[in-house]
Amino acid sequence: MSDTSVPSREQGILFDDGLAHLDENAGYRGPAACKAAGITYRQLDYWARTGLVEPTVRSATGSGTQRLYGFRDILVLRVVKRLLDSGVSLQQIRTAVEHLRERGVEDLSRITLMSDGASVYECTSDDQVIDLVQGGQGVFGIALGKVWRELEGSLASLPADRAGEEQAAVTVVDELAERRARKANAS
Repeated sequence: MSDTSVPSREQGILFDDGLAHLDENAGYRGPAACKAAGITYRQLDYWARTGLVEPTVRSATGSGTQRLYGFRDILVLRVVKRLLDSGVSLQQIRTAVEHLRERGVEDLSRITLMSDGASVYECTSDDQVIDLVQGGQGVFGIALGKVWRELEGSLASLPADRAGEEQAAVTVVDELAERRARKANAS
């Protein structure tokens, strides 16, 4: 994938086209994210640990904390799953996701990812899609705007958490641990 790139490491920048107003503090726990994306928890965990798709609402900060995936994170998970299902290697998918992160996207509804099973191509116009197909390169495509709308419907029935709610409970546990440690050190 080639294009002029705008440096950015945030997944949020990847999908910033105004298709829907998203609550940036609403997140979905691993099982809900897996269900919405159609992946296993093992895949989710591996992709988070290797940096392919990291949760942007809240990362796991230790034992007992849970990652919270935002809408855009789950959208990336769903696209990765579709690319894997079409036979694209995880290495090529990493390259494609990184390219889109660096480039940034202003109008998601205009992007179609095309693949020939080995490489991933970004198309922003119908002419580009036609050129790829006529050149024998595009075997299948993913219209990101359509995936966005499908995901909105899927997530509507799944429970969302707020980033600050569970964090407050973790803070209480940490305060308790601090008191116990002070008490033990005072003895």
